[in-house]
Amino acid sequence: MKIYVAGHRGMVGGAICRQLAHRKDVTLLTRTSAELDLTDQAAVRDFMAAERPDRVILAAAKVGGIVANNTYPAQFIYENLMIECNVIHQAWAAGVTRLLQLGSSCIYPKLADQPMAEDVLLTGPLEPTNEPYAIAKIAGIKLCESYNRQYGTDYRSVMPTNLYGPGDNFHPENSHVLPALILRFHKAVQEGADEVAIWGSGKPMREFLHVDDMAAASLFVMDLDGETYARETRPMLSHINVGSGTDVTIRELAQTVARVTGFTGRLVFDASKPDGAPRKLMDVSRLARLGWSATVGLEQGIGETYQWFLNQGADRLRAK
Repeated sequence: MKIYVAGHRGMVGGAICRQLAHRKDVTLLTRTSAELDLTDQAAVRDFMAAERPDRVILAAAKVGGIVANNTYPAQFIYENLMIECNVIHQAWAAGVTRLLQLGSSCIYPKLADQPMAEDVLLTGPLEPTNEPYAIAKIAGIKLCESYNRQYGTDYRSVMPTNLYGPGDNFHPENSHVLPALILRFHKAVQEGADEVAIWGSGKPMREFLHVDDMAAASLFVMDLDGETYARETRPMLSHINVGSGTDVTIRELAQTVARVTGFTGRLVFDASKPDGAPRKLMDVSRLARLGWSATVGLEQGIGETYQWFLNQGADRLRAK
């Protein structure tokens, strides 16, 4: 089976590739962004027509934290829409019958009931700071569902919670909250600082999932037979949440990162900075009924991620 993983150099795509590499029945197909620009319709068409993959995993996306989403909203909506449209349409044109698209928990309304079940999609306003990105990821779900309805394909979508792990982005301005905290606390320890400032009040609650768990869940969902997948989904509500099923406050998260990195100073929360959504916890009961649950605990996972950060060279990662 030839499987094309779009976005194999990203954190999630890399984790998926590591797990697929152990499968003797899989031929892994990848291209770097320099080799294949996924926003280029003609390039994607030619690639799909030439390679004819059996399955496609769409893990490629333009991603970032609150600062990046606020700074580059046009790029976030444009690039993600183009990637999804090109990969999904050209996969269909090349005869790919099964595709898995990875989305994000930000597709759900800002004030959605917690935990967020799949059926709260499109029931309220989105979080303004990442609305362009969220709209693009919602469009990806609806692209998959529309091709399934019209062409009889089996295109599936999984919606992960906040992900972290080896391969994460540790840029000081454009990273998500967990790698940003790891970098900040690491720097504080190196410089002997007596305090670390953290955006927001520390009260919002967030759920985190190790990227190896996300990769395992993605392949689990992709490998489900059509009858089993259809039993837990609906044609116009076909996506599946992927998460740990538990959440922590940003304050508790910061305290955990402090322990892992060895920081013993004070934590200072800047309530003048945006908090984002007050809580984002995924309802993962649909995935649990299908037979999958997360295995990596948060403190264990943060410890492994910090060790990877150190092994890869903190200075080089910070400059990315």
